Amino acid sequence: MKVGMSSACLYPSVNAEDSVKVMKDIGFDQGELFLNTFSEYEEEFILNIKEKCIENDFYVNSVHICSSMVEPFLFDSYNRRRNDMMKVFKKVCKSISLLGGNKIYTFHGMRKVDNSQLDYDLIIDMYDRLTYCAQENGVKLAQENVSWCMSSDIRYLEMLRERVRYPLYYTLDLKQSYKANVEPEQYIDVMEDRLCNFHINDKSEYESCMLPGKGDIDYNKIFKRLIDINYKGMAIIEVYSDNYSSYNQINHSKNYLDKLIRSL
Repeated sequence: MKVGMSSACLYPSVNAEDSVKVMKDIGFDQGELFLNTFSEYEEEFILNIKEKCIENDFYVNSVHICSSMVEPFLFDSYNRRRNDMMKVFKKVCKSISLLGGNKIYTFHGMRKVDNSQLDYDLIIDMYDRLTYCAQENGVKLAQENVSWCMSSDIRYLEMLRERVRYPLYYTLDLKQSYKANVEPEQYIDVMEDRLCNFHINDKSEYESCMLPGKGDIDYNKIFKRLIDINYKGMAIIEVYSDNYSSYNQINHSKNYLDKLIRSL
């Protein structure tokens, strides 16, 4: 398992187009790109980032967008709003396809609401449209477990896995798992062979997000379960910019994880 870095770690101080060189300079050859706003989904912008990846020999594992601007409204009760957001979603899929790499779209989806408010038929219809569009562009739509979204609910994820017509993949995020008071292994049990992306971070009794190796997460237990399901993807370090004071600390976490993975 290779260790990568998400450019979300650099937000908001480093622009998306500059993040590739910064991650490379820190010591990473691969990772996840965070596209922060609508202008960054445009073809000219994506081609610029692609050129930066080629120049720096950096492999794009996955792409994340500012989900709150788009994804919740894909499931809105107002049809015209859904259709407008679908146009944005299609543009994102084309951008990811153009960028190349592993073509994984890390997806938050619907915000958390009371189950009594859910229109399950609408939800499944939209996921069918989303996964079909992603598949058309050679993109893997990877539903992430997010504490403030419906995807934090194990039963919701099980429902998606059972009912969505086209391939739906998954991203596991440790900090979001613990924020939702769900053990990561419970999510892995649902995601299994569809797990294609893994956000790794750490936590303690007092901090909900820390660099890997700085908290008290039992990684051996989690990695053992990942080995059990034959997970072949990356471990992407994803923390917030206030979780470290120097880039050297991120590099130390990478070295820690590399050593841990070699020992498995």
